[in-house]
Amino acid sequence: MRYLVTGAAGFIGSHLAEALVAEGHDVVGLDSFNDYYDPARKRANADGRAVVEADLLDADLYGLLADVDGVFHLAGQPGVRASFGPGFELYVARNVHASGRLFEAAARRGARVVYASSSSIYGDAETYPTSEDVVPRPIAPYGVTKLCVEHLAFAHARSTGLDAVGLRYFTVYGPRQRPDMAFTRMLEALAAGMQFRLFGDGSVSRSFTYVADAVAATIAAMTKGRAGEIYNVGGGEEASMSEAIALAERIAGRELAIERHGAAVGDVRRTRADVAKAGAELGWAPTTGLADGLHAHWEWVAARVAAP
Repeated sequence: MRYLVTGAAGFIGSHLAEALVAEGHDVVGLDSFNDYYDPARKRANADGRAVVEADLLDADLYGLLADVDGVFHLAGQPGVRASFGPGFELYVARNVHASGRLFEAAARRGARVVYASSSSIYGDAETYPTSEDVVPRPIAPYGVTKLCVEHLAFAHARSTGLDAVGLRYFTVYGPRQRPDMAFTRMLEALAAGMQFRLFGDGSVSRSFTYVADAVAATIAAMTKGRAGEIYNVGGGEEASMSEAIALAERIAGRELAIERHGAAVGDVRRTRADVAKAGAELGWAPTTGLADGLHAHWEWVAARVAAP
């Protein structure tokens, strides 16, 4: 098959493109290489694979979609904290407007789209583990824009026949994770002997999801997901930040220096994914425990910090 992967030089996108190529598929990668973080890190993620440098807001999407069998739409503006204030305009443009253009083009070309949503749409969820039928109440502008993307997919499905499947990722981690995310910041601090800025008291907990598990779910959604459906993609175990820090210290064999700050605006207290729907319909379940996944993440960070 021939697939378009947007955000192909990003964290999850680069792993996805790599996995698709390993399975024998032809991949057209697209990335804007914007400056949310150092574009050099994204170019390293691509690891020599050709990636079209273009912005979904003005790219020739009909041309890019002319001969593809499906689209994996992982491009977007990430980050909860930066979505407050004047930066919100970028989130609307890069998440909502860009996705709307892509959905319209994909519908016209008849290409299936598997798109990235987020556990952020749940906010402080009503129940744990959280299933897909829980009423979404995002508490950060980032989550609002991701929920809007889900509604756009539904609207295009009703009005233009778009075939789309949504995935709500729960805190994906592993090699190539973005430098603004907690695990990479924590492990880089451990490797360099620097302080780690911890927001809150460490009791915040997450359904941490290893990147290879997220990629497996994403690929399964293309072939097995039901049109119009949304699936949780979450790790098999939940851990607090305090527990994750203790585990990282054991893996690294050193103590983390912590600089404590108050709770960050927009951060939810807890996430825990109910992945029964993905198990039943996609035949997917997470297979990587936090200890193994964090060990792989640590090895990647330690090698980068040690490199000249």
